[in-house]
Amino acid sequence: MDTVSVRYIVDDIDAAVRFYTGLLGFDLRMQPGGGFAMLTRGSLRLLLNTPTGPGGASQPMPDGRRPEPGGWNRIQFEVGDLAAEVNRLRGQGASFRNEIVSGIGGRQILLEDPAGNLVELFESGRPDATQAAP
Repeated sequence: MDTVSVRYIVDDIDAAVRFYTGLLGFDLRMQPGGGFAMLTRGSLRLLLNTPTGPGGASQPMPDGRRPEPGGWNRIQFEVGDLAAEVNRLRGQGASFRNEIVSGIGGRQILLEDPAGNLVELFESGRPDATQAAP
């Protein structure tokens, strides 16, 4: 499996596309209608869907629950200098759910897309870690 796909439910496709392409370097591959877009960055394919529409990603579950944006699941990007990346993103109006926190493996912060979905920015504390900025 060379390509990995992640699906996020978003309120506003256009705002989400601007966020991921403008701030995180994704490329827009397709946006055939108002409720769906496909973006890529390297081998990651990001599928964006609204919680309404004809597609399978917007259909209610058997118990009646509907897909919704937000939550705590997230994709992670490893960066070389977390503080510099946070400053760059804040300068472009990005919102964060927290401040930089340190743990055993390194430091992280949770960036929110326009719908409240999370992107974790992570700086490894290991000197041998491969790091690439978004």
